[in-house]
Amino acid sequence: MSVKPGSAERFEAAGSDVDDARELYGAAYNIGRMTVEPTADAFGYRFTSIGDDDLSLRASQVEGRITGASLTQGEYIVSWLTRGEGVSDLLGSPMTFEQGLPAMFANDRPAQFDLIDYRLNMMHFGGAYLEGIAGETEGSVGPIRFDTTFRPSGDALRRWTETVATVARVVYDEGSSAVLRAEANRAAAVTLLETFPHLALRPRSDLAVPPGRKTRAAVEFMIANAHRPLGTDEIAAAAGLSLRSLQAAFRREYDITATDYLRSIRLDRVRQELRDAEPGLATVAEVARRWGFTHLGRFAATYTGRFGEYPSVTLASSRGATHPRSRG
Repeated sequence: MSVKPGSAERFEAAGSDVDDARELYGAAYNIGRMTVEPTADAFGYRFTSIGDDDLSLRASQVEGRITGASLTQGEYIVSWLTRGEGVSDLLGSPMTFEQGLPAMFANDRPAQFDLIDYRLNMMHFGGAYLEGIAGETEGSVGPIRFDTTFRPSGDALRRWTETVATVARVVYDEGSSAVLRAEANRAAAVTLLETFPHLALRPRSDLAVPPGRKTRAAVEFMIANAHRPLGTDEIAAAAGLSLRSLQAAFRREYDITATDYLRSIRLDRVRQELRDAEPGLATVAEVARRWGFTHLGRFAATYTGRFGEYPSVTLASSRGATHPRSRG
């Protein structure tokens, strides 16, 4: 099922029938030559998914053994084992699943795998979505080739784990706004690109920069629609630009990406809300999340760097707020 970005879709399937499991996984992962069989214990499986077309979080748990050759196309998948054992890409660069360590699936070619009594967590990124983020942040165009043998460690692994936890809290929270979910998706995509070595198969060529009039149109559109989950493709269309031209224009004229410009607009909105808030009726966390800031620690640092004071100070000095006096 196609799910619009910002609209979370949930799916869950579980059972003990080998044929049902074979049908489910075969369809979900385009698996050929698949075998599904019990091990020493009774066979059982459970598969869950939540997310949208840009990013979905999935988990697969099987008491048994599954082998086959999957073909991942139109999306990018990172996975990490939390129980059991397994190996993938037996026909390419063999990848042994290591518990707790994320690794990228092979893309656009068959990859044989073998998983036994396992639980595997996965993040699925829409192909066009991740390639768009790579184009915006790295200046690349088209498909991306990841190193499937790489395993992050140290600070890189800690940043990745922290991002996954933050994004999961947003995605699983039914109260998360569309803007917050869109920002969580982007945070996951950016961290993926920062964590895993990769190459763009088609580097971007130099682009002509459009007139400033069109970038102003893009800015005006962002100001008017900052409360919505905006993608750079929608911003570009509103300004009458191609996505590539929009990216080039903002880098040249503002020295930041269009997405960073949108985030600065939202930061201004947060400040205004904090200054206008009624005492006791708002918190910094509530306002920040409403405007799509998923990681409160990084938000506070960005806010302080921009405005020269902590967001809690802005809220404390909001209209009508009272401040405790020191007592002698």
